[in-house]
Amino acid sequence: MKIDYFNLEKKIEISFKNKDLLIRSLTHKSFDKKKNNEKMEFLGDRVLGLVMAKKLLEIYPNEKEGVLDKKFASLVNKKTCLEIAKKLELEKFILTFNVKKKNNMIEDKVLADSCEALIGSIYLEKGFSIVEKFILSQWSKHIKDSVVTKVDAKTTLQELSLKKFKKLPIYKLISNTGPKHKPIFKVGVKLSDTKFYVSKGKSKKDAEQNAAILCLNNIR
Repeated sequence: MKIDYFNLEKKIEISFKNKDLLIRSLTHKSFDKKKNNEKMEFLGDRVLGLVMAKKLLEIYPNEKEGVLDKKFASLVNKKTCLEIAKKLELEKFILTFNVKKKNNMIEDKVLADSCEALIGSIYLEKGFSIVEKFILSQWSKHIKDSVVTKVDAKTTLQELSLKKFKKLPIYKLISNTGPKHKPIFKVGVKLSDTKFYVSKGKSKKDAEQNAAILCLNNIR
């Protein structure tokens, strides 16, 4: 199957002189153990972090570091990178061991990692000002959403439990089902005087957050 990288260049509005750089950023180690995107992902992760840290300081010059840290984490995490990757339809351009198959299912982690690697390749090709423009454009909605800092339910529940019982909440993984590329985690949480409140999520972390929210809603 031939991959048309020109379509991706149109999507991101960036033309690469060094096409090998672009291709490498979208090459998974399962396709090529030596020439793959692992190091570019490492670079892209740092570039993304720098751009977001710089932007947050511009938007919130008087905000406390703890609040900035939460906003920063929500902008650079794998979940957000995955959303950007899907928006750009990166699954159409990634080289993996099963690239010739019609049903080329790309795992979420591979997509998120490739998004970071793409950022790394743009930085190497065009420099900081262009990659900064690209990131701020693609992440614009998420940056606007950062105005409202989401309450970390796990932290809230932990503080409540320590204050009331001098003990941490108890989390229990109940099940992990579904295909590898789309798992469903079921997690329960309880305090000293409550039953287990059970909820689901696409990751263990998400399931724990959802269970904590459910617990808080029921005990308040």
